[in-house]
Amino acid sequence: MNLHEYQGKEILASFGVGVQRGKLATSPEEAVEAAKQLTEETGTGWHVIKAQVHAGGRGKGGGVKLAKNLKEVESISDQIIGMNLITPQTSAEGKTVHQVIVAEDVYYPGDSEPSEFYVSVLLNRASGKNMIMYSTEGGMDIEEVAEKTPHLIFTEEVDPSIGLTAFQARNVAFNLGLTGTAYKGMVKFISNLYKAYVESDSSLFEINPVLKTSDDKIIAVDAKVTIDDNALYRRPNYALMRDEREENPIEVEAKALGLNYVDLDGNVGCMVNGAGLAMATMDLIKMAGGEPANFLDVGGTADAKRVEEAFRIILRDENVKAILVNIFGGIVRCDRVANGIVEAYKNMADQINVPIIVRLQGTNAEIAKEIIDNSGLEVHSAVQFKEAADKVKEVLA
Repeated sequence: MNLHEYQGKEILASFGVGVQRGKLATSPEEAVEAAKQLTEETGTGWHVIKAQVHAGGRGKGGGVKLAKNLKEVESISDQIIGMNLITPQTSAEGKTVHQVIVAEDVYYPGDSEPSEFYVSVLLNRASGKNMIMYSTEGGMDIEEVAEKTPHLIFTEEVDPSIGLTAFQARNVAFNLGLTGTAYKGMVKFISNLYKAYVESDSSLFEINPVLKTSDDKIIAVDAKVTIDDNALYRRPNYALMRDEREENPIEVEAKALGLNYVDLDGNVGCMVNGAGLAMATMDLIKMAGGEPANFLDVGGTADAKRVEEAFRIILRDENVKAILVNIFGGIVRCDRVANGIVEAYKNMADQINVPIIVRLQGTNAEIAKEIIDNSGLEVHSAVQFKEAADKVKEVLA
């Protein structure tokens, strides 16, 4: 589950991580009031207005701007709230901005020049360990840094049985070239950041930039946080942070129906039971010359109601040119699934305008094939994987 910047900063601050302070606003009037409060609390004279959407590169799309007075706070907020923000990380249609952060200006003059760093915490799946990735090149796309100057990216892998050691936190500060107060501040920042990552059940913390201010404070200016969905049952306060307006509406609807669905860019819809079989089915579609339009696992209860719900979800995607149903009848018998498919098809016959290929294997598979073949419906049955692939190729031709 992705969080907005302001939500990520709330979690960071709760673990003692220094953050750029700001207040949420949903209208220009609220933005002005937030700016006044920030000035009273922090003494800041300038304010940064930041669009709150689940996408990076907001500044490149005009979603982050500096306001030097209250009049500019109002006018800039009015421009950003309601805008269709297009960034390198959004679709071509962009995302509607519903709210902004009015944040304090942290690039104030002082005894030294501010410095920007990149820091993230994530799981290294190759080693099975958490990893801190960091660089002196903050404020830039980390992919660009990795491509052009890979020697400027450092990592610290953390043994889960030990946790982050004090030596590793000091090593991060040292490699970033910090000394004195800033060095000590970064050691504390990294220690608290890692603690926040572990104890919030996150799968990603990306802070870009981490700022060393002109008076040597270390703070998170931005925060991209992803919480592990599988841990939300024990983090109900974080579950409340979900903003469904930022998510794919089809995926939101599928989740409400209890279907495991991920929207993809292809032309063949998939309805499968079991994640492993779903992955194999997507490979099958690729081998047949198609592209999977979705990942959809209906689970072990593929009855008529559930099949009908799955069909409706798949057909919401206008790019779907065919549907492949691939069910292994272990827990659920194939003949029950076949009857469910026939009943669901009849209930929504006027909405089905693409070919459907059904492959049922397992308990009572032969009976299931007879049910499909004798239904009188425009459904292609298959028994073997290759047979299903050939039928996909045939209907796409």
